[in-house]
Amino acid sequence: MFENPLIARFAAVAALSIAGIVSSPTAGAEERIIVDTAFVEDAISDGGALVWDVRSEKDYLRGHIPGAVNVGSVTRVLRDSRTKDYIPIDEIARILGEAGIDGSREIVVYGSKARPSAYFGYITLRYLGVGDVTVYHGGIDDWKSAGKPVETTPSKLPPATFTATPDPSQLVTTSEVIEKLGDSSVQIVDARTVNEYSGKDIRALRGGHIPGAVNIPYQTNWVDPDTPRKLARKKIDNKDGMNLKPRDELQAMYAQLDKDKETIVYCQSGGRAAESAVILQQLGFNNVRIYDSSWLAYGNTFEAPVENVTYFDVGRVNSMIRSLQMQIDSLEGEIATLKAKQKQQ
Repeated sequence: MFENPLIARFAAVAALSIAGIVSSPTAGAEERIIVDTAFVEDAISDGGALVWDVRSEKDYLRGHIPGAVNVGSVTRVLRDSRTKDYIPIDEIARILGEAGIDGSREIVVYGSKARPSAYFGYITLRYLGVGDVTVYHGGIDDWKSAGKPVETTPSKLPPATFTATPDPSQLVTTSEVIEKLGDSSVQIVDARTVNEYSGKDIRALRGGHIPGAVNIPYQTNWVDPDTPRKLARKKIDNKDGMNLKPRDELQAMYAQLDKDKETIVYCQSGGRAAESAVILQQLGFNNVRIYDSSWLAYGNTFEAPVENVTYFDVGRVNSMIRSLQMQIDSLEGEIATLKAKQKQQ
């Protein structure tokens, strides 16, 4: 989709693969966006690529790719905490520049394996006009699994002048989405969960979905979408299930969509949508745009049409809060009683 001056070098990296979607390119192949460990190692050693770790500072300091820079959690630092929209562009440019992130260099973005934040970082750079960007799907988890070295001290680069030239074709606004409803040349992908899409899980003043949107949850891009739950329950001890599905399976999963139509992807606040959108770009979709404000804005915009509409029940939530507060008060009382008994002993 985008011109990449390093395509000749990419062709030499035959071992690159992320469960089939990142296969070695050949002459005339489409541009690589999603990359793996071998690519990252080569990009650093041979190409002098700048590596951006988009995780929180705490996670970054626990261990990161040598030389990688960090500005904190990208989805928190670069977004308004209330609306989840981008903070002012000049402020983003200042933050990135102070970290030494230079938009004229090749940049590899990574986080934890398969997490949307790395894809959000990629989209952010593309939106700001950076041309040579890739995203490392396996992230720090695959890097460590491959036995690669990590650092625990911050990497400091000289400050850079980050020149932001926003590309409006990358993103779409709420008003634009409403205007495009019913347009046969536009297709909309909802990357949220089935329950969010159906209106059972309400995360704004209204639940439901944008009319005509096709629900393809972002985790279905993975070999095993249930991996996070299995990890939490200690049923498995690795994140292999979070590898991307083979390319042919991804193609089949999105077969109902037209690669030549304008494709708008949304979720709750843009993160999950970023992952699905980048995968669609890698699969050859020609005009993919992210509705960054997503359901957080759309569900709260009452003039915006909604299918399967449900409404946030303030009374029920207040009742739940009161119930929880009573439980907390009871527990605090029990703790106070136990402490008093211990002092008497």
